Amino acid sequence: MKYILPILVLILTYSCKKENLQTEETATLQFSNDTVIFDTIFSSIGSVTKQLMVYNYNNFDIITNVRLSGDTEGNFRMNVDGESGNNIQNVKILANDSMFVFVEVTIDPTNTNIPYLVSDSIIFTTGIKIQDVDLVAYGQDAYFHTANTYGDIINGEDTSRFFYHQLECNEVWNNDKPHVIYGYVIVDPNCQLTINAGSNIYLHKNSGVIVGNPFSATTGGTIKVNGELGNEVTFRGDRLDSWYDSLPGQWDKVWLYPGSINNEFNYCNFQNGTIAIHADTVTNINPTAVINNCKIDNMSAIGILGQGAKIEVNNTIITKCGQYSVVCNIGGDYSFKHCTFANYWNFDFRNTPSILLNNYYEGSDGNIYIRDLNKAYFGNCIIDGNLTNEISFQENEIGNFNYTFDHCLIKIDPNEDTENSNYINVIKNESPAFENKKLFDFHLSQNSACNSAGDFNITQTEQILYSDLEGKLRDNVPDLGALKRVN
Repeated sequence: MKYILPILVLILTYSCKKENLQTEETATLQFSNDTVIFDTIFSSIGSVTKQLMVYNYNNFDIITNVRLSGDTEGNFRMNVDGESGNNIQNVKILANDSMFVFVEVTIDPTNTNIPYLVSDSIIFTTGIKIQDVDLVAYGQDAYFHTANTYGDIINGEDTSRFFYHQLECNEVWNNDKPHVIYGYVIVDPNCQLTINAGSNIYLHKNSGVIVGNPFSATTGGTIKVNGELGNEVTFRGDRLDSWYDSLPGQWDKVWLYPGSINNEFNYCNFQNGTIAIHADTVTNINPTAVINNCKIDNMSAIGILGQGAKIEVNNTIITKCGQYSVVCNIGGDYSFKHCTFANYWNFDFRNTPSILLNNYYEGSDGNIYIRDLNKAYFGNCIIDGNLTNEISFQENEIGNFNYTFDHCLIKIDPNEDTENSNYINVIKNESPAFENKKLFDFHLSQNSACNSAGDFNITQTEQILYSDLEGKLRDNVPDLGALKRVN
């Protein structure tokens, strides 16, 4: 999460008569904190009060209106300079003076419908200037990963302050309690975050995980997610009420920063985020990420975004993405085996295909730069969705643009020539006949063209592929996709 340091602009018309209150339409307030965090966990219903200082560093008096935004149902209460209420009007702050705001929160941690993080904000309206301070309280018992340091991003004369939680080197997360992320957690270079089977990771709005530290001169960092069949690791938003069950975009992403290598995701469920996995890289022979037996569902943007990365994906389902299921961008090396890409996005309109392959980019100087797509291999996969074309090619002929669809069912432009070496025994523009795509059941029905349409040699390349996503053993004439047919 990026916090921009306020730049105080003083365009003032000062009066010597202090009793004549001036209204400055763009006056800026300063605060002792930009976020007030209530970090107490209760064993029963209880309250905590925190203090916020509001400063008027202007050389004139101001009037401001102070209110709670009302994002939560009565958890927070406020006292502004001695006056209680959730909407206090016409509060006067003298020139170069300050005032107290006391905020109380009441939490019932026994209510399992309450979010792990209860949030709201205080809105200050001074003339036409609107400012806010976030309020965050721990709702239920969990491990909370909130900001404990920051780094500065300098862009010309502007400085942005990026607050984040710096993990201990080689930290391990277990499943004895949920893990809640507010903002970003960062895995430092030469360190590893291990997440063990059965762990539940809840991410607040605009929160995520960055593997590799953008503020370090050293590259590297690794995440190992060790889910198991029946004991998966889940990444999802922190809102627990049922209205959020199918709402995409509730958290940001897991970002594998350039230089991060040997990342592993085993038996993971990614739900309701923006991008599940964003993998950047610099040139190396190690895989950026290996993704096995995962489900990625309901991302507002992209399931897997690779940028010059080296990624291997096996036995994985990606469905309901607002833009793309998979982006192989600015070159790289990609392998997808026994995967199901079923992009039946139903939240709003989608006009981008499930799969995008690209081998160049346009720089800020307007020039085109080539990044070779060394390999984009799809073996025994299903690529389908609710568009007429679910595969897009962005090729610059100067660079390498190597892709193969090997024993796959694909939904593609009918005019695309598939009678060449890029396509091996593909099933073109036929329905995969899933058991029930409206209910997002991607088992194959008995009449599916994907049944026994795979290549056994592909299945034998990785031991993880001997069985499907649910642990069912594949035979010597395997079905396409991550799940076998219904028996």
